[in-house]
Amino acid sequence: MKITDCYTLSNGVKIPIVGFGTWQIQNKDIMNSIVAAIDCGYRHIDTAYIYGNEEEIGLAIKKSGIERKKLFITSKLWNTDHSYSKVLAAVDRSLKLLKTDYLDLYLIHWPNPKEIRDNFESAIMSTWEGMGNIYKNGKVRAIGVSNFMPHHLSIIINNSSIHPTINQIRLFPGSQQFDTIKFCQEKNILLEGYSPLGSGKIFESKELLLLSKKYNKTISQICVRWSLQMGFLPIPKSKTPSRIMENIDIFDFELEKEDVKKLKGIKNYCLPNPNPDRVHF
Repeated sequence: MKITDCYTLSNGVKIPIVGFGTWQIQNKDIMNSIVAAIDCGYRHIDTAYIYGNEEEIGLAIKKSGIERKKLFITSKLWNTDHSYSKVLAAVDRSLKLLKTDYLDLYLIHWPNPKEIRDNFESAIMSTWEGMGNIYKNGKVRAIGVSNFMPHHLSIIINNSSIHPTINQIRLFPGSQQFDTIKFCQEKNILLEGYSPLGSGKIFESKELLLLSKKYNKTISQICVRWSLQMGFLPIPKSKTPSRIMENIDIFDFELEKEDVKKLKGIKNYCLPNPNPDRVHF
């Protein structure tokens, strides 16, 4: 594998196998981070309207001088924009902020926000119909979801001829939603992993510390490499140029099968995954 390799989504669109995450990176930091990431070789940039950095990312891409067609850009529909008509307005807003006439991927950020919880099934289908519209009209090259569990995905799959190409969920050693992973793999839905480096506590993992020494790689590199060998698409993030580079310096080694299996079963060092049917926003 190499940084320029791609997965092929169920609709035939190719997506780079590692993305650059931008959650909680804003203002001057995001401008510098995007330019540094592109210089390091990243071609897949992941953002969302709620991150508040789409405009700066658009400016940074322009500053980098890279051609738009050489990048894969993802954004996400926020919870207040569920419904057919709101999807159409929301994607136009993101396109304007990012200074592009299309997105490579657009995701529904959360399946069941508080605002639609009383009539979730009909509301999510109205939203998905809007997603289908912008896909058919070429404003986005692929559509998908984020934080969806099997019962959320089943509503779309059972009621639409257009299925999600991706489900972006929290994935790292010790934090895996096994039922969701199995369901998505059976339905040919690619799993993207946000927070693939876990949180600060994962760096205290004895298993990861031992593997770091064994392979002479950092814990971050072990986590990203593990994600790839599991068939996931990791989206690491950092504001520091050296760590931005470090997170994709993972193509000169391979974890042994037993080590991949070991990491699959380690303790979750972080808080439990949020329940999308109970989130307060």
